[in-house]
Amino acid sequence: MGAMPESVPVRCPACRRERLYTAPRYPCACGAPVEPRLDLHAAPTAVAHRTWEEEWITVRCRSCGRHGQWPRPELGCACGAVLRLPLTDPAEGPADGGEGGGGAAGAETGDRTGPPADTPEGHPSDSGRPTDTPPPSRPPFRPIAVRTARDAVTATALYLRWLGHQDIRRADQRPTSGIGLAARGLLAHVDPSVHPASLRDVECLWLTAMTASADCVYFSLAGYTADARARADSLAVPLFVLDLTGTPQPVNAAAERLDAPDA
Repeated sequence: MGAMPESVPVRCPACRRERLYTAPRYPCACGAPVEPRLDLHAAPTAVAHRTWEEEWITVRCRSCGRHGQWPRPELGCACGAVLRLPLTDPAEGPADGGEGGGGAAGAETGDRTGPPADTPEGHPSDSGRPTDTPPPSRPPFRPIAVRTARDAVTATALYLRWLGHQDIRRADQRPTSGIGLAARGLLAHVDPSVHPASLRDVECLWLTAMTASADCVYFSLAGYTADARARADSLAVPLFVLDLTGTPQPVNAAAERLDAPDA
């Protein structure tokens, strides 16, 4: 992988206009940047119909070998068409596992935020006493700017991975509004609307998580009503507000505990 992200000229098949596209970079759990490899010899295709499985691709980190699921590269043309960029790396393709979370991405990233196997963390020393090696701290969170509802979902998925949940997928049960994401033992609700989340929104997420025996967390672009915040506090539901940089800001004590460096 080069030092700079890959930039290629892309010609829209609808209007024939050409734009320069820079491949996105995503942070792997090991800290190395991961970017999809674009096929320079294939033409982009216009997106006519969306399915969740086609929105994500599995990309292998060339530094540590982990497989992660990331948004498929797309480009919005001024004519209104959304272009899907072709990929060339054989390790990249539709995200495996789909809604069940199985497949390479779920299998090879199961170590979550734990240190590598050869990293000392409280193992006995030669003297028989535990070492004083401190637990590893999280690297800085690298957000993406939020301009669309899809950006809000991507920013939330990046943040959940930063927290240690590598098996992010669409929730099996779709919420009545917004987008539901799931990981092992966790349900997340992303609300990209311009209206503050209501008490009912928070309660619905909590009840759904209770049914699934999972924890839950709420992400909103427009904040929360006062009664929604009070109810979330009583239920210990973490509430975050996504700012335009894509950085989730904790709203209540449960979210601050989740966001803490030593969480």
